[in-house]
Amino acid sequence: MSGRGTRKPVVGVIGSTFLVNDRFATQLVGEANLWAVADVAGAQPLMIPGIPELSDIGALLDIVDGVLLTGARANVHPTFYGTAPDARYEPYDLRRDETALALSRACVDHGVPLLGICRGLQEMNVAFGGTLHPEVRDLPGRMNHRAPRQEDGDFHPDPLVVFADRHDVRLTPGGTFARLLGRDVIRVNSLHGQAVEVAGDRVIVEGLAEDGTVEAIRIADAPGFALGVQWHAEYDPQTNPINRTLFQAFGAAVTAGRAVR
Repeated sequence: MSGRGTRKPVVGVIGSTFLVNDRFATQLVGEANLWAVADVAGAQPLMIPGIPELSDIGALLDIVDGVLLTGARANVHPTFYGTAPDARYEPYDLRRDETALALSRACVDHGVPLLGICRGLQEMNVAFGGTLHPEVRDLPGRMNHRAPRQEDGDFHPDPLVVFADRHDVRLTPGGTFARLLGRDVIRVNSLHGQAVEVAGDRVIVEGLAEDGTVEAIRIADAPGFALGVQWHAEYDPQTNPINRTLFQAFGAAVTAGRAVR
């Protein structure tokens, strides 16, 4: 067994509540997230239960060298940003919310690299006092950011269609993302209903879709890597240069942070 000084860095990947056969509670993590961490960030993925009673934040931060907040089907519960819940925007996952919001703040406080994807970006925004709109396509002038469906209403079966790049994102010139990605405009996929409404106190918006939807954020004055993206960067970082660069930068921050620790 290798010693702590020689092993791969470890990235905690948050889980979400999922019922098998509508009865058996499980924790679910999409494998694309795990492969992205392993293949591109160069780290060992480790699932974190999205259950506050099972996820001691202090103990976790002693183990992991970075944290990935993944996308998920459930919306962040509106009570976390001062709005009444609405059955139209279910499902919710309160246990993941509690875990992810506390974990976001703790990572930033302790300089542990943090990357949020889709729901993860939304969690980061709420963790720092921001709000969300539960259905961005209902706002005037906004596009439908949800996953493509067939004429019968079912989700499209072809992942190449579902995860195809669908719109541009304009990045803040000279900002963290523009410098990292080497350009001011990128093209990304889109699979979400909820979106940032008001940015949190420390949340700096660095990327907007063509319709004004927030697509990229960073946490101001974070001592370590703390970025979030609204698109599903975990889908194809092995082949997509934008997403590969993002995960490589996350992996470099994780590795560097581990060396310091």
